[in-house]
Amino acid sequence: MSRIRTRVRPDAEASAAIDGAAHRYEYRLLLILFLAFGFVFFDRQALPFLAPYIAEDFHLSNTELGTLSGVLALTWALSGLVAGRLSDKLGKRKPILIAAVVLFSCFSAAGGLMTGFLGLLVARALMGVAEGAVLPLAQSLMVEASRESRRGLNMGLLQGSSAGLMGGVLAPLAVVWIAEFHGWRTALLLTIVPGLLLAVWIAKSVREVPPGDPAQIAAAEVIPETTAGPKLSVREVLGHRNIVLCMAAACCYLTWFIVIVTFTPSYLLTVKDFSPSTMSGVMTCLGVGWVLWGFLTPAVSDRIGRKPTMIAFSATAALCPLALVYVNDPVVLGLVVVLTYTGLGCFTLFMATIPAETVPRGALATALGLVMGVGELAGGFLAPVIAGRASDVWGLQTAMFISAGGAVVVVLLSLGLRETAPQVLRRRAERTGTADGSGAVVAGAAE
Repeated sequence: MSRIRTRVRPDAEASAAIDGAAHRYEYRLLLILFLAFGFVFFDRQALPFLAPYIAEDFHLSNTELGTLSGVLALTWALSGLVAGRLSDKLGKRKPILIAAVVLFSCFSAAGGLMTGFLGLLVARALMGVAEGAVLPLAQSLMVEASRESRRGLNMGLLQGSSAGLMGGVLAPLAVVWIAEFHGWRTALLLTIVPGLLLAVWIAKSVREVPPGDPAQIAAAEVIPETTAGPKLSVREVLGHRNIVLCMAAACCYLTWFIVIVTFTPSYLLTVKDFSPSTMSGVMTCLGVGWVLWGFLTPAVSDRIGRKPTMIAFSATAALCPLALVYVNDPVVLGLVVVLTYTGLGCFTLFMATIPAETVPRGALATALGLVMGVGELAGGFLAPVIAGRASDVWGLQTAMFISAGGAVVVVLLSLGLRETAPQVLRRRAERTGTADGSGAVVAGAAE
């Protein structure tokens, strides 16, 4: 017996050591990518919060402010489409991610050196090229390192809560304070520092292949060979109903989001006559809601399903821009927007989790790039330009009604989604097996 025990123990200890290394890497990767994508949104959100100061210097109209937001979304979209497809073909994500982080930090800071609208437009366009590559690469790295039980939570923290904390909470506090005391140019110039530090950390700590048992590593190591030629064409990826619906939802939800973050600071200052500090406080409340729902929404979807979560939380999100129009007390408004700013948690579902659970892993970055790219083109690029023009003609409150309409359309689109949450599919299969008098459990997967 003792001889058998001594033979088994090394294998058990080795397995435990591998599991421990995999879990430590999962948490470390989550922290790195949380900060990386968080600073993407810190830099992206800096301009809307600085818009009142920049508009005063450059005499910008609402249409020009919308164009500055829209051009970043346009180049972000095109970059996401190319980067996702390229990484799937090459089987390499880390070097592309490092380059993207370095470049978006440099271009963000370059905005502080510009002397007019055209220069700022070019800087924002180049910044979008770099930033667009980050999300599909980060989420594809994260999904491979995540345990099934934490997939939705990890992806929600990476995409939703990180952007909310860094772009929604810290950005309005930091950049408005710096702009008040040192000028908006200084606020943009300082954005280069965290990005360069993160690029070094990614280079040292992120792996192409997450740690795991030898079989997993062997399977992962063949990814570059299998993705050198496309496993699925773009047409085949678009053959999945969920992907098409997620792309349409991305167009509408980005309309909801980009219009809110682009025009709310100016709306609160010029229409509601809030002070800069009060405006910053309300925007921070949006950020608090962003962080809160950014991880709660995907975590809830792990338990009740992706589809019902999308429907319920999107309906709630439609109330947020309406509250900005009709609630006048800043304290009450802050509370209401925290409770209704639920849409950012849904972003993780339709941009990452549902596509990841719908297509084969070899086509994952392609699917993520398609959803993000098409959404940014329509909702990120066109919507703020249209909303800006409409606001110049009919008033800034028009932008808020356009935003609310985007969330309402998402509710309707979500009715057509096929469920992909593993726990929900497993429970359905077990119920079906019980009803049929069979012990077999069907391994469900969304088409």
